[in-house]
Amino acid sequence: MSSQIVMTYPGKRPKTALPYAFTEQGVAMLSGLLNSDKAIQMNIAIMRAFVEIRKIVLQQGDLKEQLKQIQERITGHDAQLSAIYDAIENLLDEKVAQQKWNDRRRIGFNTK
Repeated sequence: MSSQIVMTYPGKRPKTALPYAFTEQGVAMLSGLLNSDKAIQMNIAIMRAFVEIRKIVLQQGDLKEQLKQIQERITGHDAQLSAIYDAIENLLDEKVAQQKWNDRRRIGFNTK
């Protein structure tokens, strides 16, 4: 249950549940209704808090994009590292095969 002014707690509460949080517009309307110096000061403080929250949310979006880019790079690097590992493994296998070829028992005429 929500409105432009108040958000209720998300869950299985009855429709008469107390509000969980005021929206930015609800705070502005409340302070305009109360019309006192203290209400105006609280309105300014709460609006500044909303602005800071908006900045944090935008920064998190940037962080998510950066993390996505890093993940894509790592995925590419993983594929490259796998190819390098396979190439080294093939070289080692060839070297072992060459060593076995050189160490094989010779047949035929020996000069020793």
